[in-house]
Amino acid sequence: MSIRRRIFLGIILLFGVGFYFLITFIIDDIELRYRESTEEPLVDTARVLASVAAESAQNGRINTDLFRASFVDIYAQRFSAQIFGLIKTRVDLRVYITDRAGLVIFDSDAGRDEGSDYSQWRDVYRTLRGGYGARTSVSFKDPDIKMLYIASPIVIDGDIIGVLSVGKPTYSSNQFVEAAQRELIIGGAAVCLALITIGLLLGLWVTRPIQQLTVYARDVRDGKRVKLPALGRGEMAELGLAFEQMRDALEGKRYVENYVQTLTHEIKSPVSAIRGAVELLSEDLPAEQRQTFLENIGVESERIARIVENLLLLTSLESKREIDQFDHISIDEVLEDIEQTLKPLLEAKRLTMTIDGVKDCSLRAEAFWVRQALINLLQNAIEFSPRDEIIEVIVSKDAVAIHFEIRDAGSGIPEYALDRIFQRFYSLKRPDTGRKSSGLGLSLVKEIVNLHGGSVSISNRTGGGTTARLNFPLNG
Repeated sequence: MSIRRRIFLGIILLFGVGFYFLITFIIDDIELRYRESTEEPLVDTARVLASVAAESAQNGRINTDLFRASFVDIYAQRFSAQIFGLIKTRVDLRVYITDRAGLVIFDSDAGRDEGSDYSQWRDVYRTLRGGYGARTSVSFKDPDIKMLYIASPIVIDGDIIGVLSVGKPTYSSNQFVEAAQRELIIGGAAVCLALITIGLLLGLWVTRPIQQLTVYARDVRDGKRVKLPALGRGEMAELGLAFEQMRDALEGKRYVENYVQTLTHEIKSPVSAIRGAVELLSEDLPAEQRQTFLENIGVESERIARIVENLLLLTSLESKREIDQFDHISIDEVLEDIEQTLKPLLEAKRLTMTIDGVKDCSLRAEAFWVRQALINLLQNAIEFSPRDEIIEVIVSKDAVAIHFEIRDAGSGIPEYALDRIFQRFYSLKRPDTGRKSSGLGLSLVKEIVNLHGGSVSISNRTGGGTTARLNFPLNG
C-alpha cells in the first residue's frame, strides 16, 4: 500500500472515529442538560404552588377546591406559543397534593389518583422527611413518554402538613434534544468532511515530493543523468540535498577522488624516499652515510605507519553513528595518565606541562576517544613548542559542558592555514625537523568531538603560540 493511500485511510479513520465518539458524547450530554434545564424551573413552580397551598390552608387543612377550579380553567385554555421550533398550545403540567401521610388529596388529572397512597413514591417520601424529592416515571397514558416530578413541602408554622408535586412530560425537551441532535449531526458531518478534504489535500502536498524523490532515486539507480527535482524549501529540500550528496558519494565525485588522491600524494613522498635510500644502500657506501640512509628509511616507514594507523582510526570514527559505550571518566585521572604517556616527549624538549582549573570533575563519554583527542592536541603543542617552555592545560566546567584549553608558546599558525588545519592530510612543517606529520591528527580530533556532540577550535594567542579549545557536553 502506498504512503499516500495510507495517509488518506489514516485521516479518514482518525476523523471518522474521533467525530463519532465526540458527537455521541455531546448528544448524550445534550439530553442530560435539557433534563436539567427542565428540572430547574419545576423546582420554582413546585415551591410557588406549595406556598399558595400553605397560604390557602384553614385549620391545618389544605384548600384543594382552589386548585381544582384553577386547573379546570387552565386545562381548558388554548393558546399558541412558538418556542423556537416548538409550537405549544396547552399546559401539560400535572399537579397532585398529598397529606402528611402521603395520601393523594388532589390530582389535577381529573382527580385520577385521589385517595391513592403515594407515601412510598420517591418525590413524596423524601419531601415528607425534609429532603429534596424528585422522580421520573413512565406516563400511564403513553409508555414512550416519561414524566418528571418535583415535590415541595407544604409548611405551616414549621410543620409539614403535606406535599405538592409538579410533573411535566419530557416530550417537549425531547423535541428540543432531537432538533439539537439533528443539527449537531449535520454540522459535525459537514465539519468532518471538510477536515477530511483538507487532510487529503495535505496528504497530497506531503506525498508529492516523496514520489518525486522516489522517481529520482530510481532514475539514479538506472544510471540516468537526472537533476534533483525542485522540492521547495524546508525538510523536503534538505532530504533532496541529502539524496544528491549521497549520489555524489556513491559515484565518487568528491569523497573517493579527494580521499584517494590526497592519500596517494602523502604516501608517495615517503615511499620514494625509502626506494631511493634502498637503491643507494645497494652501493658501497661509507658507514656514516649508510647509517643516515637507514635512519631515513626508519623515519619514512614510521610516517607511513602513522598515516595508516590514523587513517584506520579516522575511518572507524566516520563509520560510527553514535557512541558505542559511555564511560564514567575522571578528568584528573585521564590527564595524569596522559602526562605520564607524554613524559618522554616533554623531557626530550625540556618542556613543562601544568594542569589547572576545576578538580574532581567527571564526564560521560567514550574514554578511549576522549583520551585520543587530548593526546593529539598535546602532541601538536609539544611539537610546535620551543625548548624550555610551558604547556598549560586548563580545565573548566559549566552547566552544560567540560572545557579544555591547551596553550603553547610556539610560533602560532600562519593565517593561510587557520581555515585548513582540520582538513585530512593537511599539515605544517615541524620547527625542529622541518618535516610534516600525517595530517590526520586534528581531523581525528574533529571527528571525536562531533561524535560526542562537542566542539573544537584552535586560534593564535596575542603574545605568541596557540590555544586549542576542546568542549565535551556533560549529558553524554
